[in-house]
Amino acid sequence: MKKRLGAAILILFIALSTVLAACGSDKNENASKGNEGSASPGASAPASAGTGDDAGGKDAEPFTVSLRHIQIGEAQKFRKAILDDVVKKTEAEVPGLKFELDGVEDQVNRFTKLPAEMAAGNPPKIFDLFGGAGDALKYAKAGRLLDVTPIIEELGIADKFLNLSQFTLDGRVYGLPIGGSTEGFFYNIPMFEKYGIKVPTTLEELEAAAETLKQNGITPFAMGSKAAWVPLMMVNTLIGRYAGPEAIDGFPAGTHAWNSPEVTAAFAKYEEWVKKGYFTKGELGLEYADMLNQFVTGKAGMMFDGSWRASVFKDPSQAGELTGQVGFFPMPPVPGGKGDQTYVNGNYSNGYGFSADLNERELTAVKAFIKNMYNEEMQLRGLLEDGVLPSMKLSGDALGKVEDPLVKQIMETMRRAGGAFSHFDSTVHSEVYKESEAQIQRLIAGRATAAEVTEALQKIQEIANANQ
Repeated sequence: MKKRLGAAILILFIALSTVLAACGSDKNENASKGNEGSASPGASAPASAGTGDDAGGKDAEPFTVSLRHIQIGEAQKFRKAILDDVVKKTEAEVPGLKFELDGVEDQVNRFTKLPAEMAAGNPPKIFDLFGGAGDALKYAKAGRLLDVTPIIEELGIADKFLNLSQFTLDGRVYGLPIGGSTEGFFYNIPMFEKYGIKVPTTLEELEAAAETLKQNGITPFAMGSKAAWVPLMMVNTLIGRYAGPEAIDGFPAGTHAWNSPEVTAAFAKYEEWVKKGYFTKGELGLEYADMLNQFVTGKAGMMFDGSWRASVFKDPSQAGELTGQVGFFPMPPVPGGKGDQTYVNGNYSNGYGFSADLNERELTAVKAFIKNMYNEEMQLRGLLEDGVLPSMKLSGDALGKVEDPLVKQIMETMRRAGGAFSHFDSTVHSEVYKESEAQIQRLIAGRATAAEVTEALQKIQEIANANQ
């Protein structure tokens, strides 16, 4: 792998460690091998693409640039506010520019709209883009994405990013991550105190906590599995625990098999928890938003989710009585698990891409957008206002401004980690990931066993690997 995700995240760990100490006690190389065609890479942006006056004066002819984003709904309001400010600033800098914003739900954009637009050769000029083999690298190979390497070099930010591997093909950068993330358990602090539950540090303690909650009429783990990526977050982490951090990258590389005993054990543990009734009843009919509602209303004691949820729990309009009453802990080690059990899952896969089909004025707008979005001010706002971990290196002074106890807890969790493994949706082929979504829902419904699931996934993986 050209650049280990774990190593990149450790850069952030080190920075966070320094800041936390100063504050007192207080979705890679394998991904770039996708099975898509060998069309020529996207167009490269000239480093000379300027902003401001070189595009014309105040009376410049108006022009529009389409911008597809996924910041819709109450839970995304903080991130949307940041985007709106970047849009406003960029429009003020580029004479005649007007952005046309198109808000689309994340999964609809990723799996429906954007693939169709890419196939037709007419994506938006700026759009939310997922990194990895099934998305960014595939579109880069097809020549649909702008090579932003000269832009970030001219702006002096090429070396500011913690990890660009999921947007990098043959040494060229075709998208920029907006933030980083990790996944783990959010828990109801007052509920844990009420029932004498200690924060789990072992799998046995986690299952004991689940049993205590269940015996008291409370769902242990909030879950909404109508969108299969939601339960797959926990499955991915269990794979990292049982099979080791290297297993995720090993699927597309052919060095690790889905039907190996250790990966099957991860699915078997999830299957066991389903059968024990640890997840929300009727989860296959519940949306991602329903999962949050289960948790904030006290119907569930824990919720496995991404660090991006942290902002919800400081907002009374979303968290209600649970505002400021939520803690976080990582998936505990598992008995007999492979590799370093302190690793956490971490990703720099959510970001923005840019169409390869840009005229000179549109290119000017894109460059200004990148300048205004990817800087310490906006990265810090994302961390402070939205709980989104930075994708760029921040100064100690900037990180020292973090006051939210929950965000600090997440950062401390990352600091203590030995490294990070990615989510397999950013490494495996798109057809393999789609099969994983179908199979996890079959397992939840009781229509497939863990062994049947992993056998099905391995068959699809072998076909994909053979065709790459």
